[in-house]
Amino acid sequence: MKVLRNDRILAESDQTIVIEGNPYFPPESIKNEYVQKSDKHTVCPWKGQAHYYHIVIGDDVERDAAWYYPEPKDKARQIKNYVAFYKNRVEFHND
Repeated sequence: MKVLRNDRILAESDQTIVIEGNPYFPPESIKNEYVQKSDKHTVCPWKGQAHYYHIVIGDDVERDAAWYYPEPKDKARQIKNYVAFYKNRVEFHND
């Protein structure tokens, strides 16, 4: 599976983990040149505190468009540092 924005591949992996309908990509599959850490944090009752990334492609900045859990709770430990993207801000492809 891969995720794109503006025809740029942001992440690509066949090792995604789907939770609550969202594919989480392994950290090593993320194209770091297109993500920038955000100051935003939210809390999921069962996964823990989420941290966010902005997607940055040239002058195009999609704020807080991806999230990850650096210290997930025990029930979500399999997605530690895996990154998920908002479906309405990127394109997903299964090819």
